[in-house]
Amino acid sequence: MNNLRFIPSQGFNNYVMILLISSKMHIESGSQIRKVLVIGLGQLGIPVAKYVKDSGFETFGYDINTLKMEEAEKNYGIKRIEQFDDIDVFILCVSTHDPNDEYTPFVDGLFSLAQKISREAKNGSLVSIESTIPKGTSKKIFELLNHRLHVAHAPHRWYALEEDEHGVNQVRVVGGVSDCCLKIALQFYDSGNESLESNDNSTNDSHENCRRNSLEIPMHPVSEIEIAELTKIIENADRYMQIAFSEDLYLYCQANNVNFGELRDALNTKWNVNILEPRDGVGGHCLPKDTKMFLHSSKSIKSKILMAAMEVDQDYRRFREMRGYRLVPPAINSHK
Repeated sequence: MNNLRFIPSQGFNNYVMILLISSKMHIESGSQIRKVLVIGLGQLGIPVAKYVKDSGFETFGYDINTLKMEEAEKNYGIKRIEQFDDIDVFILCVSTHDPNDEYTPFVDGLFSLAQKISREAKNGSLVSIESTIPKGTSKKIFELLNHRLHVAHAPHRWYALEEDEHGVNQVRVVGGVSDCCLKIALQFYDSGNESLESNDNSTNDSHENCRRNSLEIPMHPVSEIEIAELTKIIENADRYMQIAFSEDLYLYCQANNVNFGELRDALNTKWNVNILEPRDGVGGHCLPKDTKMFLHSSKSIKSKILMAAMEVDQDYRRFREMRGYRLVPPAINSHK
C-alpha cells in the first residue's frame, strides 16, 4: 500500500512481502466492482442490501441465521451465498453487542467473519465495515486479512423510524486503513467525491465508468480510520448526554416543584437550545453500548461527564420506578 512504512521489528522479509501483496492489491483494485456481499441481514443489513441491489450491483446476502438468508432472497431478491471467493465488496453489518448483554460491546463475531473472508476472498477486494466498532478494530481486521484486502470503515447513520430522511443514502464518514483503501472505498460509495476528482489522473471515460459503478452516497473522508471509528460512537455518546441532561432537568423540576413541560417549551424557543423529552430513559441498546465503547477507547483519561450522565440515567429510572411508572425496554434507537 502506498503509505506503508518500514518497521524494523517486523524484519526486512516481512516488509518486502507486504509491499508485494500491496502492489498486487493495487493492480487488482482497478477492476470494476460487480458483486457485493452484505453480511448480517438484520435491521441494518436488509436496507443496505436493498439499496445496493437497487444501485445496480449483483447483490448477495449472508447471515449465520439461514432463515434470514431465505427471507432476504424470497422478499427482496438478495441472493444467498455460502462461499466468498468471487466477491468484489464485502459490507459488514453484523451486531456488535454481547449476545448475553445487549448493552456491552462485543466484536468477536466480526473477527470470526474476517477469518472466513481471509480464507476465501480474492486479493484486492474491499471490506467495508458499517457496523459500529471500538477504536482500533479496523486495523485488527486488516491484520486478520493478512493485508490482502482493502479495509475501510463507513459507519452507518441509518435510523429506522425516519428511514426516508435518515436512511442508507445520507452524508456519512469514511476512513481507510491506508490511502489506497480509502480511495477504493470512495470509488464504491461516492465516485463523484471531490477528493477523488482532485487526485484522479484517469481519463474522463474511465471516471465516468466509476460514476456508474457507485452507490452515490455523499461521503466525508477522514485521514485516519480511527477518526471514522470514533465518529459513530461519539455521535451516540453525545445523544446519550443530551437525553441524560433532560432527565437531570426533569428530576430538578420534580424536586423544586417546577413544571418541566412548560420550562422545556420556554427553553426551546431559543435558536441554539433543544431540550429533549426524557421519556423512559436512554432508549435501546445502541446508545448505552456505544457510550461504553467510547469510555473504553482511552486507557488513560475517562470522560467524567459521560460517567455522570450514566449515573443520571440510573437515578431517573429509579425515580420513575418509585412513582409506579411501567418501564418497558425501549425499541432500538428509540432516540435518534
